[in-house]
Amino acid sequence: MSAKLETRTFVFSTEAEMDIVDVTKDVADILSEVDVSDGSVTVFVPGSTGALTTMEYEPGLVKDMKELFEKLAPRDHYYQHEERWHDKNGHSHVRASLIGPSVVIPFRDKRLMLGTWQQIVFFDFDVRARERELIVQIIGE
Repeated sequence: MSAKLETRTFVFSTEAEMDIVDVTKDVADILSEVDVSDGSVTVFVPGSTGALTTMEYEPGLVKDMKELFEKLAPRDHYYQHEERWHDKNGHSHVRASLIGPSVVIPFRDKRLMLGTWQQIVFFDFDVRARERELIVQIIGE
């Protein structure tokens, strides 16, 4: 049997800086629609102020992550990026670069092989509310 490749997208709204969104169900819904039962799924954000990872999506850890990023790349720090665009989001780019733009998850029998307390999460580090698009690419048999 040869491998199949499916590419889909979905769009959602974010509220603004440090909005952390659980996108696990969106990815699982797309996976349920395709004619592939075993393989891997890549979720990718086009853009340089958003990021994807996995974590336990619960209020305490969401708050901890927001506090961590404020310490690692504080919003009130001077960033060279501001000299080019003057858009006051240098910290947004630094934060997104620390996590990265994609995550890959294996699946079997159309089920994501995530741990019990593990969800796929999107971090919006930009300074304004946005419409975000994620690309979901599925490869498998």
